[in-house]
Amino acid sequence: MRVPTGLLLALCLLWPAAAAAAGACVLPPPASTTTLGQRVAALACAEHNLWHRPFIDIEGRMASMTVAEAESSRLADGGTEPWRRVAMYWRDAGLDWRSNAGVSAGTCAAPVMGGTASMCRATIVDNPWSAAFVSWLMARAGVPGFRLSASHFEYIVHAGQGGGPYSLHDPASTAPGVGDLLCFVRANGATFGHAGLRGYISGGAGGLAMHCDVVVNADPSRGRVDLVGGNVLQGVTMRSLHLNRNGLLWNLPQRLPQGACTPDNATACSFNRQDWVALLKLDVAGQPAPAWQPERGLMPTPRQDCCINCVVGSGVPRCPAPAAPVVPAG
Repeated sequence: MRVPTGLLLALCLLWPAAAAAAGACVLPPPASTTTLGQRVAALACAEHNLWHRPFIDIEGRMASMTVAEAESSRLADGGTEPWRRVAMYWRDAGLDWRSNAGVSAGTCAAPVMGGTASMCRATIVDNPWSAAFVSWLMARAGVPGFRLSASHFEYIVHAGQGGGPYSLHDPASTAPGVGDLLCFVRANGATFGHAGLRGYISGGAGGLAMHCDVVVNADPSRGRVDLVGGNVLQGVTMRSLHLNRNGLLWNLPQRLPQGACTPDNATACSFNRQDWVALLKLDVAGQPAPAWQPERGLMPTPRQDCCINCVVGSGVPRCPAPAAPVVPAG
């Protein structure tokens, strides 16, 4: 979800809820986690902390932002530029790309000099990376069978087919848990809802602009679920949503067909008001996490047989359109 920097600065107000929301991502280091769900959440929180903990509060207001994806300023480690970290997500998820300028995720993630840095920064801005961030989390955590992809829609379809570690559910009727993915459609001018998404997939559609956040904390006693996503307000950003006492998403702010944020329609101006259509449950959340590898090396992941929204130069062939619905009717 990309918003012009000028608009972000205009909207950036420090709300009283800032300290509470920023502290929601205090989890043990990934190396000390014991289950896959905990590992995914801990990795997402570690990245959120690295990006100076930007977040959207429970009312949908941007409460904090320190750096943006293409800036030369440093992340919280004091040495890494944001754009170089984004290039690392691409490279280490096995989703390398090469731009028209001749730079790749691999070259951009490595130490670079001179004009190459400018080309890398421009390429990072031009390539939405939220799905690459999720794929990196899954590869780094060692989640088995996840469909690594530069497109959220591709691994959502895979979940709908029952062919991976996640299963597709209606966010209105299924409680989110740590390590799950909560997703919305980014297409403007139309809303889908969960039923609409299933019908769209069943029709054999080849792609859809979407976004998914990782659930890092779901606590009905606090009445809140906290999520972390990449490429949200140009960084790795947390958002909070309401839960009821049964652990279900409550009063989920849904985008309406004619609900664009304008000066004349200020009630629609919430970063949480989206077309929330899918909750992907991590069915192996309680499975033991693999032994932690502190170095760059990622956990082994199955080779991709095909892709729906393919990365140019990846060498993975495009999947054929499904001949039958991939999810049960109704």
